[in-house]
Amino acid sequence: MITTMIRVVIPAHLRTLARVEGEVRLDVPLDPGGRLTQRAVLDAIEARYPMLRGTIRDHVTHERRSFLRFFACQEDVSLEPPDAPLPDAVASGAEPFLIVGAIAGG
Repeated sequence: MITTMIRVVIPAHLRTLARVEGEVRLDVPLDPGGRLTQRAVLDAIEARYPMLRGTIRDHVTHERRSFLRFFACQEDVSLEPPDAPLPDAVASGAEPFLIVGAIAGG
């Protein structure tokens, strides 16, 4: 299995739950085509920080929680398919994968 080291930024409330500070560095497996996917990143986060299972994605459906958004290279990738490849800059660790808590209100 080929892996890549990436950087992930998670919201403050989830950093507190996972007991981490700042950016997280994760070794993430690439898909059979050698690409990094959103699913692989989220699987790696949940594997390393099991207390975050169900906080980023639903336990059963594995769909993104409504009040979280995903960004890669300043692009919102929240609605992209989970197996779509992320940009090379994220896969190389040059840019972080961002998980951002959405703000609701009116």
